[in-house]
Amino acid sequence: MIREEIQRSIKMAIEAAQKNGKFPPFDIPEIDIYVPPKGIEGDYATTVSGSIARIIKDSPENVSGKIIEFYQGDHDSKVNTIIKTPPQSVYLTHCVKKEYLQKEVENILKQKEKYGNLNIGKNKKVNVEFISANPTGPLTLGNGRGGFCGDVLTNILNKTGFKASREYYINDTGEQVIKLGHSILGDAEAVYKGKYIEDLRFKIKDKSSVEKVGEQGAKIILEEMLKPSIKKMGINFDKWFSEKSLYQKKEVDEVLDLLKKEGLTYEQEGAMWLKTKQGGDDKDRVLIKSDGQKTYFASDIAYLKNKLDRKFDKLIMYLGADHYGYIGRISSFAKSLSGKENFSELVNTEEESVFQYKGKEKMLRIIIMQLVKLFSEGQEVRMSKRTGLYVTIDELIDEVGLDVARFFFLTRDHNSHLNFDLELAKEQSQKNPVYYVQYAHARICSILAKANGQKPETKNLNLLNHESELALIKKLMQFPEIIEDIAKDYQIQRLPQYSMDLATSFHKFYQDCQVISEDKKLTSARLALVFATKIVLKNTFDLMGISAPEKM
Repeated sequence: MIREEIQRSIKMAIEAAQKNGKFPPFDIPEIDIYVPPKGIEGDYATTVSGSIARIIKDSPENVSGKIIEFYQGDHDSKVNTIIKTPPQSVYLTHCVKKEYLQKEVENILKQKEKYGNLNIGKNKKVNVEFISANPTGPLTLGNGRGGFCGDVLTNILNKTGFKASREYYINDTGEQVIKLGHSILGDAEAVYKGKYIEDLRFKIKDKSSVEKVGEQGAKIILEEMLKPSIKKMGINFDKWFSEKSLYQKKEVDEVLDLLKKEGLTYEQEGAMWLKTKQGGDDKDRVLIKSDGQKTYFASDIAYLKNKLDRKFDKLIMYLGADHYGYIGRISSFAKSLSGKENFSELVNTEEESVFQYKGKEKMLRIIIMQLVKLFSEGQEVRMSKRTGLYVTIDELIDEVGLDVARFFFLTRDHNSHLNFDLELAKEQSQKNPVYYVQYAHARICSILAKANGQKPETKNLNLLNHESELALIKKLMQFPEIIEDIAKDYQIQRLPQYSMDLATSFHKFYQDCQVISEDKKLTSARLALVFATKIVLKNTFDLMGISAPEKM
């Protein structure tokens, strides 16, 4: 990608300046290349001159001048000479040559659906666990947010060279199942409410114990409610992992014995505790309660060890907003496995912890999804599974459609609350961002259909010189960069934003440039650009899991 070429050229320029005595010796700081903000001339920019200026106690202007002096990025005719933005800015900006942009259209047409494929993952195995809702009721909007984000992240990881798989952890034993049993029986300890609970009372035959009732109810909910909902969401899990299997295969007992052997547990007040505080947790955690019941945390650490034993290189977990405490607990256990000296601290949800397990480097990332609030006619719709007042993901998809549901849930950073505007979601106009981006694809299909068999050709791409044509190509060229960035920091919201920006660039091109005209050579070149846009837009839709309509 061109960003990497610019980065290499700047690094070479800095090294050359050091070699020639223009800069003193220093470790070159990270060179970030990005699309500059509005008002800054150029296609790509970096602020590395400011970073170097702070290191060597010089002005950013002087540093920029010395980098420019030794910059050789124009040797391959892909990047113009660096332009320094006056007068106080520390930006070094880069203008991409027209010839490179025109050639990129040909590159897109050749690669088609493979455009944007990268190999930064190097076939590393990644386990992406998401949704994992307790089988105690239907999936709500909060479950849907993590579900769509986890699904799309897996798509992106696979496109960038990882071997990523989707996994659902089924909490089919323990306290929640007991609560479900009480709820189905309708006794004094009932927790869950709703018509589905009433329906389960008639479906369950064996009511000999609360636990059996809960287990039967959980199985029915999983098969008749959760799995159909997930299918409706357009998600296909590679593995459904049962918590109960950890007990059946004695894996929980084995991990508890391991922790005890390593001196990481202690007895107090009849309970077994794990020394998670020494690993960074806010307090130690109970593994076995005084009544002999094993806690969810005991299951969780056995599950983590199970995934590590399946030789995943990276573990990514999407959790709900009420699971912040889980970060310290699970990272403490990972630290216990590897030893403190082999563990990179998991400070918050924005960082990955790196640790050693059986001599191999492993990575752990926990992503906390903030709450979803549904608004209808300006009023928030209150939701609670336990009170029986909730909106299911099925109901939302039935109301607004799968494409809209997926797109809207992807538009916000996971650290931000998502306010889902029901009226906007149902709007059939360009006010609705989903309609806006899909209309761009439909318009492209209409243009290509009107071409009367005239095919896009690449031999006349040098005729693409209009400002709007070049702006559209620049936007197309950003697609692999967006994919790479998401694969590194998991900021999924970049993808729907990119699709809107691309649609805007295409609509502007369509407004300014007549695609089909008497000039057959120009027509063929513009058809090539239109077709390239169709490819990139469709690739973006495929990653988001939304459809690319040919008519609207």
